[in-house]
Amino acid sequence: MFSHMMVGSNDLDRSKRFYDHLFASIGGKPGFQDPKGRLIYSHNGSMFLVTKPIDGQPATHANGGTIGFAVDGPEQADAWHKAGVEAGGTAIEDAPGVRSGGGMHLYLAYLRDPDGNKLCALHRMPAEKPTQQTPAAA
Repeated sequence: MFSHMMVGSNDLDRSKRFYDHLFASIGGKPGFQDPKGRLIYSHNGSMFLVTKPIDGQPATHANGGTIGFAVDGPEQADAWHKAGVEAGGTAIEDAPGVRSGGGMHLYLAYLRDPDGNKLCALHRMPAEKPTQQTPAAA
C-alpha cells in the first residue's frame, strides 16, 4: 500500500549517522543523498527518506505518529533497538518484548530518533497453538 515514508530533520549529518546504524542492524545499507540533499534508504523493497523541510521551517515530529519497520525476529528487533540507542536515539515505551492482544502476538521495540520521530521495530510472532484437552473419563 505504501510506496515510502519520509521524515524531516534539522541535522542531516546527525540523521545519517543514526539511520545508517539503525538500518545496518537489520541488514540494510547506508543511505545516500540525492541531488536535492535528501537521505534515501532502500531495504526489502521499501524506501525511507530523511529531508530538511522544503518550506524552510524547522522539522518537527508528529505527535501520535509512529513509523514501523518490519524485522525478521526478536533478535533483530533487539539489535535494531540497541543500534538506535547507541547512535543517539532514545528508548521509549516499554522495553523491547512481546505484546499480545486481539489474538496477535507482536515483538515490539520503540525509539525516538534524534529529531523526535517515533519509530518501532515489529515482528509478528507465530500464533499460539491451542492446547489439546483430553476428554473427561466417563
